Formats: sequence, C-alpha cells, structure tokens
Amino acid sequence: MTNDSSIFSKLDSSIKVPIRMGNEAMVKSTGKGTIVVQTKKGTKYINDVLLVPDLNESLLSVAQMVRNGYSLVFENNHCTIMDPEKKEIANVPMENKSFALKWDSAAEGAHAIHSNDTWLWHRRYGHFNMRALCELHKKNMVRDFPSISLSNDLCEPCKLGKQHRLPFPKEEVWRASEKLQLVHTNICGPHITLSLGGNKYFILFIDDFTRMKWGYFMKEKSEVFKVFKKFKALAEVQSGCKLQKLRSDRGKEYTSTEFDFFCEDEGIEHQLTVGYTPQQNGVSERKNRTVMEMARCMLMEKNLPKKFWAEAVRTTVYLLNRLLTKAVQDKTPVEAWFGRKPSAKHLRVFGSICYAHIPAQKRSKLDAKADRGIFLGYDSQAKGYRIFNLDTEKIMISRDVEFNEDASWNWDEENVEKGTMCWFLIPTM
Repeated sequence: MTNDSSIFSKLDSSIKVPIRMGNEAMVKSTGKGTIVVQTKKGTKYINDVLLVPDLNESLLSVAQMVRNGYSLVFENNHCTIMDPEKKEIANVPMENKSFALKWDSAAEGAHAIHSNDTWLWHRRYGHFNMRALCELHKKNMVRDFPSISLSNDLCEPCKLGKQHRLPFPKEEVWRASEKLQLVHTNICGPHITLSLGGNKYFILFIDDFTRMKWGYFMKEKSEVFKVFKKFKALAEVQSGCKLQKLRSDRGKEYTSTEFDFFCEDEGIEHQLTVGYTPQQNGVSERKNRTVMEMARCMLMEKNLPKKFWAEAVRTTVYLLNRLLTKAVQDKTPVEAWFGRKPSAKHLRVFGSICYAHIPAQKRSKLDAKADRGIFLGYDSQAKGYRIFNLDTEKIMISRDVEFNEDASWNWDEENVEKGTMCWFLIPTM
C-alpha cells in the first residue's frame, strides 16, 4: 500500500475497498495498480498495490511476496529478500522494530508496463487457461479487457481441480459451415449434492459452427425431451436458422419414442454414438470436462458449499461463451453467434463478498442501504448480478453492487474472511 499516486505505472481508480490497519483504524483505498522499482538486481514490478491517501508510509506485504515466489529471511536484525530465482535483491536492517526499504521508483520504465492483474482476470474468467486469456487480448476479441502477462504457473484451485488423463489422438472431423447445422449435446450427473434449485443434472447444447453453448438444469433425466424443445425454440429464434443435426450418446433419455418422433416430424437428423464410445461425441464430452473443472476451481477458491455447483456451472458456461476457442477463428462464441464482441468490464470473481443496494422503496430511513451476499454469476434475463443473500439465503438479482473480490465468507464462523496480511515498512518513494 502507498499514498503516492505518482509512482504507479498503471492504476485502476475504480477499486475502492476499506482496510483495517494493525491499530484497528479503518482507511480506504482509492485505487489499485502496479508500481516499478529499481533493485540491485534490476527492475522489479510490484503488483496489486493499493493507493491509500491516508497512509503516512508505504507498506509492502510479506504474504503477497511469498505468494509470488519471493523468499524473506529474518535473522540477525536483518531481512534478506530473494526473488523467485533465489537471487538477493535487498538486505534490510531493522530500525525501530520495522524494516525500512530504500528502493528508487523506475518511472522511466512505466511506458513499457501493461496491466498486470493477471491472476485477478484469471479468477474473473473462472480459472480459464492463462495463455488463452493472453490471446483473447492480443486478438482484440473482447471489449474492455486489459493486457495481461503470461504466466506458466498454476494457482492452487487449478492444481487441485484440473488434474486429468492424457488426451486421445486427434483426428480430422467434419465441421458445420453454418449455425445449427450440427448441435452436440450431453448430460452431466447425477450430482450427489442437490443444487439450490433441487437439481441433480445439467445438460449442454453446443453449436458446432460457432461453439455457442447453452446449459440447462434438471431434477431427472426424464426432463431431457422438454428441455430440448425449449433449447430448439430459443436457438432457432436467435439465429434465424433451423436445427438440422443433433449428435448425442445412446442414453435412454435421447432414444425415447417421443424424442425419435419429434426429430422425424421436425426434419432433424439425430446422430447417435456407438455404444461405450464417448469419443464419438467428443465435443460434448470435452466441454463437460472443461465446465466441471472450471466450476470446481471456482467453488474451491472461495471455499463455497457444493450446493452452489449449479451456479458455478451456469457462470462457467457464460464465461466460456466469452472466451476464445480453437474451433472458431479469432472470434468468441458470442461474437460468432450474435455478431458483436462481448465486454469484460462487468466481470467479477465468482464467490466474492458483495453488497447489493436496497432501493429506497424497500427500506425505511434507518434501515441498512445494502444487503450483504455472495456473488454467484450473471443473470440471463436481466442485466444484473446473481447474489446469494446471506440473511434470507435466497438468490436476488441486482445491478447496483459493490464487490470485495479478495474476501470470502467463513461458513463456520458466519463472517467475512479477508485473509491474513503481514506488512512491513517502506519509506514513501
């Protein structure tokens, strides 16, 4: 944290969060960004620095340095700081029970620094592949999305949530040349834990040409036919095209008499895989795996109960439609389907603590002006956020929301958990 706005190479002034100091005093940040400093081992970038005008001195977080691979050794009244390559970049003597660093600002290098909120955007995009996110910006496929730096590291939720077997050999496959010429579908479940809506399954529909995805939730597999008719009506109205081919496995839910008759009446060619050969429905199988990996990572990051799995899946499908895919050249599925680039401006970290504004009509003058809740994604019918109200334990939709993306809810103690930050002193640069 620092009080000097002039040393930032990049500053996002929209990030304003309250901070409790060691003496219990409350201060407020007016932005967050990146600063550049000159050490004896060259230029270093300090990311996620909060701008706090009320500070008297700049503060450097020990916890954040350790999290980013730096090592700090406290001994003999000195603190030795080593970079991730184990090269010493500073040796700081203790003065008045604190460690005062003397680094020069590298303002002349500021023009070369891009937005380095890499991990924040990785989390906002549901722990999607980092290299793919860099391509998203490079090819200008999303509006309001900053440049981020490439990292080959994996965050902890990705390490735990994305382990899988080696891939099968790739083969050339037929591709659709227009919308709804071929739609892939598959069911995932049953999930042991019921969702908030009491569902055990979700079903995906994927347009082969644009890779646009739709997800629906079901209590039983017998609902597949009803859900399919809903999807067909929606997709055909949105695209102006007729569904031509549907590819699925041979599950009983797809091979019922009424399903067969409906496809025949509508002129839909229903392609079925050979029994026990899921690779023939590879697009759906792989996408199901991707959806579950991202949903699992988002739940794990904020330590959310498994009952929120459907909300995580819903958010994952929303994000995947706004991310690049190798199957579509230089376009996201949303742009390929609707003809417009999606924006990243409204994206936030799933599971974050948030505060939804209560309209004046629903409160008295002395009532609280906001409801505290947990961010659970984006509503499909309104331009608003889906919020789990911690008081009523119900989902509400709101557009006027303040977020604390670094905080999470402690379900055991029923309070906000902000994480432990350890700070030591740096003179203002």
